[in-house]
Amino acid sequence: MLEIPHRNEVEWRISEAPVAYPDAVATMEERVSAIRAGDAREMVWLLEHPPLYTAGTSAKPEDLLTPERFPVFQTGRGGQYTYHGPGQRVAYVMLDLSRRGADIRRYIAQLEEWLIRTLSHFGVEGGLREGRVGIWVDRGSGREDKIAAIGVRVRRWVSFHGIALNVDPDLGHFDGIVPCGIRSHGVTSLWALGHTPTMDEVDMALQAEFETTFGGTEAC
Repeated sequence: MLEIPHRNEVEWRISEAPVAYPDAVATMEERVSAIRAGDAREMVWLLEHPPLYTAGTSAKPEDLLTPERFPVFQTGRGGQYTYHGPGQRVAYVMLDLSRRGADIRRYIAQLEEWLIRTLSHFGVEGGLREGRVGIWVDRGSGREDKIAAIGVRVRRWVSFHGIALNVDPDLGHFDGIVPCGIRSHGVTSLWALGHTPTMDEVDMALQAEFETTFGGTEAC
């Protein structure tokens, strides 16, 4: 696991090997408590998971189409069912929102902007859609596909969980769920759109756009 210092004191970690979901949750829980206690810096953790499905607080049982396909984990984040797996860059974002305006809607808007800015590095125009969570791309002829998901949880003004950007996952793995409860649209990835960055290049874009999007913290 690499630790990368950052100018605004946010700690960056990059896990080279896939991280088991329960291990990731345990690490986030520990870090969130430490941030809240003032014993640790804010952190952004970039990783991949082995193939799995997660169920957010709004998940509907009928949207899990093949429950035997991959492990399924209940999670405290918002949202419905989503897939995580190799080729997808997950960013778990643990920030002290009490020092960043104490505004959850603003925080979610910043996550959306961060993803849109990151995609622009690779010539992809991502955007928001009314009534649909996440970042979407126009495929033409009325088709729109989701390229990134957002699911957050906030405890005592410290955020965790975060975003998932499809770089080059097996898109067929999404077939076991109704992603985010949306049946009328599909999912895509950077590679499926003809853009083939490495995961390192995606990580560099995420880091480059983070400070532009989120800025620093307010003085206590």
